[in-house]
Amino acid sequence: MRDVFERQRPASCPADEWLVRCELAGAYRLFARLGWHELIYNHITARVPGTEHFLINPFGLMYREVTAGNLLKIDLDGHKVEPSPHGANPAGFVVHSAVHGARPDVACVMHTHTTAGQVVSCQRDGLLPLSFTSVFYTGRVAYHDFEGITLEREESLRLARDLGDRNMMILRNHGLLVCGASIADAFADHYMLQRACEVQVAAQATGAALVRPGNDIALHAARQFDLSARQGTQNRMLFDAMLRWMWELDAGFCR
Repeated sequence: MRDVFERQRPASCPADEWLVRCELAGAYRLFARLGWHELIYNHITARVPGTEHFLINPFGLMYREVTAGNLLKIDLDGHKVEPSPHGANPAGFVVHSAVHGARPDVACVMHTHTTAGQVVSCQRDGLLPLSFTSVFYTGRVAYHDFEGITLEREESLRLARDLGDRNMMILRNHGLLVCGASIADAFADHYMLQRACEVQVAAQATGAALVRPGNDIALHAARQFDLSARQGTQNRMLFDAMLRWMWELDAGFCR
């Protein structure tokens, strides 16, 4: 898709930034297609290569309306770096600036209010090592206690502290937060975490006694996952396939 996106690039936009813009806009379209949105709310952000600036969706647009060109570029203080008729959701700025400011290794942050994610976030024990996908994250999910709507800049420090060096966090009574070294990595982890939450909620709803793998087996599965998905090219292949799907549905996101 790199060559396809490059052919759509305006002369005023650097090539590396345009690629990130197209991939991020494609991610928004993908989340819309998968139902991982909250109408005009929630956010996916990506760092502009070589800077502390990041791209975020224009507040008021649905995910299916986001394009590479209308993404906002803002700094860590929430100021627009380039002119735009749109603004950013204040809550989105607080959440995402917390991670981008504290984690220079993070290129993408995804925050969702999916039903399954919110249900698990309301459960005292959080994500349980029940399913094939949930064991991948054994001992690797951070938690942040609910403090109300994330509008206070002071909460940024606590969000960053609770996330630490992990890439997945359950915001208690709120939803999911996933970050990664690329948009592809963040998407792959969000997909797996979301699936784990869906299966957990469905399994609990049956009322049947549940089988939990032993902790040693869960940790072994997590290590296997690292060796395959994290250290290989699967995340990139997966996301490229998703971008091809979005392009087939509507190539308009890359404009």
